[in-house]
Amino acid sequence: MYFLAEVFILRYDTIIVFFSMPRSKKNPPIRFRQSLFWDVDPKTIDPKKHARYIIERVLEFGNDGEVRWLFAFYPQSLIRETMARSRGVLHGKTKALWVLVLQQHK
Repeated sequence: MYFLAEVFILRYDTIIVFFSMPRSKKNPPIRFRQSLFWDVDPKTIDPKKHARYIIERVLEFGNDGEVRWLFAFYPQSLIRETMARSRGVLHGKTKALWVLVLQQHK
């Protein structure tokens, strides 16, 4: 699987890379890390029932594989809505990054 990258250099110390991620028609399973969901048992998390909780955690603390799963599993409209309604879970810089990424992939 290939991913296209667009690189933007804003200043000498800031580089932003946008990856185009192909969406999967399947809903791939994922095994959540305990370190990502430290306050609950990851085995009890239902991706459909706890969508907002999962989206916030993965956008803030997720690794590459978890972020790719997130974009394959959830529609971008739900991810955008969750970011807009987030109450302090997503830090300002994290939210700004994902706003840029999602604007690029409309």
